[in-house]
Amino acid sequence: MLPRLTVPASLVELLAVFRPHLTAPSYRTFCQLTCGLIAAGGRRTVTGMLVGAGLGRVWHHSRAHRLFAAARWSPDRLGLALLGLLLSRLVPANDPIALVVDDTLFRRRGRRVHAAFWTHDGSAGHRGLDYGNRWIICAVLVRLPCCTRPVALPVLFRLWAGRGSTTPVQLAVRLVELIAAAWPERRIDVVTDAGYSSPLLRALPERITWTLRLRKTACLHGPTPPRTGRRGRPRQRGQRLGRPAELAATATFTGEQVRCYGTDHQVPIACLHCLWWQPFGTRPCRLVLVRDRHSTDGYDLALLSTDPTSPVPTLVERYAARWAIEVAIHDAKQTTGAGQTRVRTRRAVERTVPFALLIQTLVVLWYADHGDPAGDLAAARSAAPWYSTKTEPCYADMHASLRRTLIAARFSPATPQAPTDDEIRAVLTAWSAADPALVA
Repeated sequence: MLPRLTVPASLVELLAVFRPHLTAPSYRTFCQLTCGLIAAGGRRTVTGMLVGAGLGRVWHHSRAHRLFAAARWSPDRLGLALLGLLLSRLVPANDPIALVVDDTLFRRRGRRVHAAFWTHDGSAGHRGLDYGNRWIICAVLVRLPCCTRPVALPVLFRLWAGRGSTTPVQLAVRLVELIAAAWPERRIDVVTDAGYSSPLLRALPERITWTLRLRKTACLHGPTPPRTGRRGRPRQRGQRLGRPAELAATATFTGEQVRCYGTDHQVPIACLHCLWWQPFGTRPCRLVLVRDRHSTDGYDLALLSTDPTSPVPTLVERYAARWAIEVAIHDAKQTTGAGQTRVRTRRAVERTVPFALLIQTLVVLWYADHGDPAGDLAAARSAAPWYSTKTEPCYADMHASLRRTLIAARFSPATPQAPTDDEIRAVLTAWSAADPALVA
């Protein structure tokens, strides 16, 4: 096999978007570690990427570590460059930029790991706490031709520095503001969970809408009343409307057709105009109460949105699309291998996770252009005929497809002699690790 991995032309075309933001030596290392991250068969540590690229005996491992610990490049610039490529290929020019923001914990061990703390982790069982790096992730929601559900593609990231530092909501707002500054003419629709509410949201321009799940304890008020002409400070909010449960008791629910999680549903929905003073001040909001079709009282989901124009079913579908980032985070940990590096210094910690998540986005973009969904589904059904519910490829299929392409690229067409038996065995072993069902 070749001593170094040959990067396929289809992947080189996408990697070129990073070229203006890296020095020439860093760009070569970046490309090789990208291929190593995808092709690696074991843990995706920094040296694991080097071994996956077939360069373990060619480059000294310090060259790979230097890319993360000392090289001059910014994850923000790479993320914005990749987002521009995504928007040009997957999002129509007149559509808003749909963003979803969430945070997750990448578990780490060791006292010397930069910005590692005991913090909340939803996957930590009954304790709800674990030790590691907490990352705020901003992803763009796109539609792929081969998928019926929206897909979240991570583009920008921030590492939380612990209590007393910048809060996760502040970090999320900064990420959204970076995108808004880069595309000043585009409208941006942000969807988050209930934890991302803060008075900081009052300063957002009107072209940035914010949709989130409303807390049960939130107190809502009526819209700002008109001026009375009397002396003194005018009222900024109307009469107290109450909490969501109080409003649901008197609201009128009507059946609406919404498409959530890939299927159509007829659900009762109620909507009213209001103000939520704590995070949004006098900015007009809409409260959307969703009730299960079998329920007769109360509500099951309360949403609040600053979007004044979108239809109510669209707001419900927008929040349902938030689940895509949970899927992306799961794929990042289980398939991409994000967070498996064992770096400890500040720069290395701040770059390794964004590097892996950007490559995950790159894999999906590559598959949208060069993947074979029909062939991958046929292979999956042939290997597991009892798995009849699989109708579209998942990220693991996309990752395996690009990994097979990288393995095939190890054979150089310029080499006239036939491969040796050892080379054939090595390629079959790597191919089998990528997808055991495709090796007889």
